[in-house]
Amino acid sequence: MVRKKYIVSLTAEEREELEQLTTTGKVAAYRMNHARILLKADTNQEDGGWTDEAISQALDISVATIERVRQRFVETSLAGALSRQVQQQRKPRRLDGEQEAHLIAMTCSEPPAGHARWSLRLLAERMVELEVVERVSHETVRQTLKKTTSSRG
Repeated sequence: MVRKKYIVSLTAEEREELEQLTTTGKVAAYRMNHARILLKADTNQEDGGWTDEAISQALDISVATIERVRQRFVETSLAGALSRQVQQQRKPRRLDGEQEAHLIAMTCSEPPAGHARWSLRLLAERMVELEVVERVSHETVRQTLKKTTSSRG
């Protein structure tokens, strides 16, 4: 039996709040699951908390999710355990809305002389020439046009 590192001990108020959350009103599925995990993992129950494996089988949730919810409850708070985790590794977007608008307008315009249509590299070079952006790769142009479902040509 593996000893748990993060022990969930709910107060009477927290337990009541979680029980109310799981029985009434509309709530996001992940919040409902996190509340159920905390209720099952609570060591202040008559028979103590459930094991992660038992919770996993009962709620059809992975053991890793159960461990993360318990950890967030202990390290942050009840609200932290019930909310979605903020993604730390997400990169900021290369082009903002105004720059995307310039790109789309350029894509819809006539291609430069000597070219039958806009290429991704031509679009990237023109964006830099017009000083819309300091630098941009053709791959960023491709992803932006794909995201906005714009056709280049």
